[in-house]
Amino acid sequence: MAREDVLVSAAELSRRLAGDTPPVVLDVRWQLTEPDGRAAFEAGHIPGAVYVSLEDELTDHSVPGRGRHPLPSGTRVQDCARRWGLREGGQVVVYDDWNRAGSARAWWVLTAAGIPGVRILDGGLGAWRAAGGALETGVAQPGAGDVTVAHDDLYAGALPTLTAEQVHTVRLLDARAPERFAGRVEPVDPVAGHIPGAVNLPSTTLLADDGRFLAGAQLAALAGPATRTGVYCGSGVTAAVVVAALASVGVDAALFPGSWSQWCADPDRAVATGGQDGYPA
Repeated sequence: MAREDVLVSAAELSRRLAGDTPPVVLDVRWQLTEPDGRAAFEAGHIPGAVYVSLEDELTDHSVPGRGRHPLPSGTRVQDCARRWGLREGGQVVVYDDWNRAGSARAWWVLTAAGIPGVRILDGGLGAWRAAGGALETGVAQPGAGDVTVAHDDLYAGALPTLTAEQVHTVRLLDARAPERFAGRVEPVDPVAGHIPGAVNLPSTTLLADDGRFLAGAQLAALAGPATRTGVYCGSGVTAAVVVAALASVGVDAALFPGSWSQWCADPDRAVATGGQDGYPA
C-alpha cells in the first residue's frame, strides 16, 4: 500500500463529497475512557456521516479468550456495512476525534473483511474543521447497502494477524503509552507490563501535533529495520493506528488482535516490566 491507499486529506474528502460518486463517511468516535461516541456524533459530525459503534459493531464481546475487543465475524461486518450504506465498488472514509484509534480500528476491520477502498481521514474531525468543513447534527439515515465481504474469519482475513504463540516470531511493537509498557501503571488490565522482547512504539508518536500522520520519511524511519513486524496494544485498537501508519509506507505489519489483554489473562505467560520507554532507534 501507499499513503494515498490508506489516508485521505480533509480537502480531498471535501472534493469527493461534492462529486458524482461521494464516499460513504463513517464516524467512529471512541476513547478508552469514553467508548460510546454517539452523543458526540449527534452534537456535530461531517454531513452525511453514519455513526459506527466500535464496541458494538467492530467488536464481538461474545468471543471468549481473545482479549477485551475480539474481532467480529465477517458476516457481522457485512450486516453492519450494509446498514451503514456501503455499496459494492464504492469508497469509504472513516474518521474519529481521538488519536485515530476508532478510525484505524474501522479501517483494519473493514479491510481485513475484504472491503476495498477504505481510507482514514488524516487528522480526523479536527482536520475537517480546520479546513473549514461544515458539521451537521442529529442522526443520518443512510440508504441500504449491498457490499459483500470476502472473509468471515477476520483472524485469517485479508490482513495479517498473529496469535499469542506467534508473537516471538516477529519484531514486536507495543503501541501503548510508555508508562503502561514499562508496567508503571495499568488502568485497564489486571497485570502491568509488556510481552518480553517487545519494543515500545506508542501510536501517538506517529501523529503530528495536529493529529495527522507524520510524513512518509518519518514513518519509514520509525518503522525500523526491514523485517517481519507485529504490533499489539491493550486490546488491538490503538495497535491498528501503527499498522495503518506502517501500511502507508509499504510495511505490512501483522496485528495481534487480543494484544496485552489476551496475553496477560494467561498466568503462565511471561511478563516483562521496565526497560526501553521510547521507540525504536
